[in-house]
Amino acid sequence: MAKNSKKAQAESPRPLSFGKESALLGGAGVLCLALGYWLLAQGSITAAPLLLVLAYVVLLPLAIIR
Repeated sequence: MAKNSKKAQAESPRPLSFGKESALLGGAGVLCLALGYWLLAQGSITAAPLLLVLAYVVLLPLAIIR
C-alpha cells in the first residue's frame, strides 16, 4: 500500500507557474491576435488567418503550459 501512495505523489502534476517566458509568449500571442484581427478588418485573407491560428494554436497554449 505504501508504494502506491508514493507513486501517486511522484506522478502528481506540477503546479502552473507564471514566469518571464510565459509572459513573453502571452504578450506575443496577444500582439498576434490584435494584428490578426486588424488585418482581417482591412480585408487580408492570407496573413490575418495565419496570425490568428499562430496566436490561438501555438503561442497562447504555450504561454499557459510553460
